Amino acid sequence: MSFDLKALEAIIAQKASASAEKSYTAQLLANGGERAAKKMGEEAVETVIAAIQGDRDELKAESADLLYHLLVVLKAHNISLDEVESVLAERTGQSGLDEKASRAE
Repeated sequence: MSFDLKALEAIIAQKASASAEKSYTAQLLANGGERAAKKMGEEAVETVIAAIQGDRDELKAESADLLYHLLVVLKAHNISLDEVESVLAERTGQSGLDEKASRAE
């Protein structure tokens, strides 16, 4: 079975137009996606906790939740995964420290 973030992005786009009564994704996207952003924050904290605790299975599960909620937040703001990948591609070729320093200005 082949599955990647682009497949998940497509699923989220499809579910975004469903009824909020029948779709968790649509519920998250209601009202501009504020609920999605809050949920993404919760999942980020849970991911950090799992990493600190060294629980591999929990870290994998929470990472999956975090990636899903991140893609929902991106959908709420009409930002595609391709756009995010483009930013990452621009950053490739310079050290992470140099890139971070360039954003501090």
